[in-house]
Amino acid sequence: MARARSSAVPLALAFTALVVYASLYPFSGWTWPPGHELLQLMRLPWPRYFPKFDLFANLLGYLPLGALYFGAVVRSGGGLAPALLLGLCGPALLSFVLEVTQNFLPERVASLLDWSLNAAGGVLGVVLAALLQAAGLLDRWQLLRDRWFTGHSAGARALLLLWPLGLLFPAPVPLGLGQVGETLRLWVDAAVQGTPWADAVAQWLGPEVAEVDPLSRASEWLAIMLGLLAPCLLAHAAMRRGVRRIVMAVGATVLALTTMTLSTALNFGPEHAWAWLTPPALPAIAAALLLACATAWIGSRLAAALALVVLTGMVALVSQAPTDPYFAESLQGWQQGRFIHFHGLAQWVGWLWPYAAMGWLLMRIGVRERG
Repeated sequence: MARARSSAVPLALAFTALVVYASLYPFSGWTWPPGHELLQLMRLPWPRYFPKFDLFANLLGYLPLGALYFGAVVRSGGGLAPALLLGLCGPALLSFVLEVTQNFLPERVASLLDWSLNAAGGVLGVVLAALLQAAGLLDRWQLLRDRWFTGHSAGARALLLLWPLGLLFPAPVPLGLGQVGETLRLWVDAAVQGTPWADAVAQWLGPEVAEVDPLSRASEWLAIMLGLLAPCLLAHAAMRRGVRRIVMAVGATVLALTTMTLSTALNFGPEHAWAWLTPPALPAIAAALLLACATAWIGSRLAAALALVVLTGMVALVSQAPTDPYFAESLQGWQQGRFIHFHGLAQWVGWLWPYAAMGWLLMRIGVRERG
């Protein structure tokens, strides 16, 4: 049997892109620091202050990157030496380039301490991954993966692992990912500002999301239900039929409840951790779980087709959901202060996850199903 491709490769690429975004956000105000040459900018300064949160964030933020770089080489058939070289040097080099680039962004501060912690985090990730490899746990994971997942499912596994990260970013509807329309509207509006066709474009784009009527209770119930059913059907399309799919659906439900509660606690405080459970939420989650269990024995291509329909419906409903003062306040909390370290990571995953899943599902439908 052909060896299934490791999900560490797409995960490493995705995590690298997200780290780049989080490090260079907000990508505005680019300017060359006056009176500095390039060699001077490459000498990173030592900071005056050491916020504890930044220390842990910089150290732990690069730990997965080192582990993924190491795993991407090893699980793809590469040797131990190339895996160690990429895992140890890759995060350190990436962090150095990003720290130097931050000199050109007025809102970011380059720091030798940040680079040191990032590099140390990458080293810890490599050490952890190497220990798992030496203990044979990665080989056991491969055997378990082959029993649960079909071939050519690396992309789906990566998407399933990224799904909870997208849920951490505040959304106008619980479990509703993919509301990127308002952001695209702002980008287009800014691009045509001052042009003769600005009014025509604004009229074509329609009203802002904040001016749209709230979703009805039935629409909110449907959006939440589809938001949980989508990853379950995505898993069905990548997994072998039977009880394994039911176990995965139950696990996705528990993970959704936990992640949404954590996200609400981070944004509004621990005392409001369960505030996201609106009246339609629990019935919608229960309905999604029942549908996921009922479809546990369907073919992978049929599951992929159903997942496409579900994702399309979810995105259509979420795009019609308006923002509210509490949602706007939570966004401000993420875009300012300590949440800026996770803002880019969670926001981009929340925006793009449904569309990346659609792309994988379209490719899955085109693959001939095997027994």
